[in-house]
Amino acid sequence: MAQRLLVVDDEESILTLITYNLKQAGFTIDTASDGKEALQKAKSESYDLIVLDLMIPEMDGLEVCRQIRQEKYHMPILMLTAKDDEFDKVLGLELGADDYMTKPFSPRELVARVKAILRRVDNTAGTEVKEEVKKKVIGHLTIYPDNYEVIADGKALELTPKEFELLLYLTNNKGRVLTRDQLLNAVWNYEFVGDTRIVDVHISHLREKIEPAAKKPTFIKTIRGLGYKFEGPPSA
Repeated sequence: MAQRLLVVDDEESILTLITYNLKQAGFTIDTASDGKEALQKAKSESYDLIVLDLMIPEMDGLEVCRQIRQEKYHMPILMLTAKDDEFDKVLGLELGADDYMTKPFSPRELVARVKAILRRVDNTAGTEVKEEVKKKVIGHLTIYPDNYEVIADGKALELTPKEFELLLYLTNNKGRVLTRDQLLNAVWNYEFVGDTRIVDVHISHLREKIEPAAKKPTFIKTIRGLGYKFEGPPSA
């Protein structure tokens, strides 16, 4: 069954362009032209991913993203912005967007970005429950790679797909110093035009969710001038 996407943009020409190219790539597409319509569809329908423009009427893309995440919907969100503004990009990521693109963009790149995001989560869709559930235990964290699930002290953590993928990559390379560029290439699966701020934002979010004290991290250590390193807790 084709994966179903919601595309949100108030510019008819862009909406048509995106929809055409995603349909050509094999996706089923729903559309919305304002924020209220987008939010209503996101809550009432089931989508594998949302392509969400930042500047839309009724309710802007940032607010739509914030409310979707506040309601605990976890479908990936690719945000589009006409502004080449670092603040907008970072704020979108902080509100729960998984990725962003700045207009103008090539339809081919957008399709590639969508596929890259979905590749990361597709392996959890429609799979049968295995007799032996794979897991890795590090300190108070229990990570289930096949289920995109992390348990901390018996409580399930609310991680976005990208946060989970970043955590998994860090733990798979425990003890290694990883540069921001390495993390971009490994987790986002393409060159991110050298914009390593996306890594810092996601690292900050992970620390808030997995560390006993985010300002004094015991798991994700900053290696000044180089990048990050995942370590076990002192007792591990």
